[in-house]
Amino acid sequence: GIKLYEYQPTNLHAKVMIVDDLWSSVGSTNFDNRAFRLNDEANLNIYSTDFAARMTRTFEADKLLSREITLAEWQARTRWVKFTDWFWSLFRQQM
Repeated sequence: GIKLYEYQPTNLHAKVMIVDDLWSSVGSTNFDNRAFRLNDEANLNIYSTDFAARMTRTFEADKLLSREITLAEWQARTRWVKFTDWFWSLFRQQM
């Protein structure tokens, strides 16, 4: 049960995590094997309810500028898109 949103104004490449309205993490780390094992990544972790509240407000404002991708839309991807998704998944350990 996830919700998937596509930010509409432009490409957004942000890595932010907010946990329990208290702990926030902002940085360059992707949550994948390569980032954890091979890449040099940096995150700033902040333990602050005030900062978490500001990050949550920013996230919610960005979500208003986004379009939700439904499960039906995802399943209705073209054969070409499904093929390219499958093809690139073969390299997921390197990406």
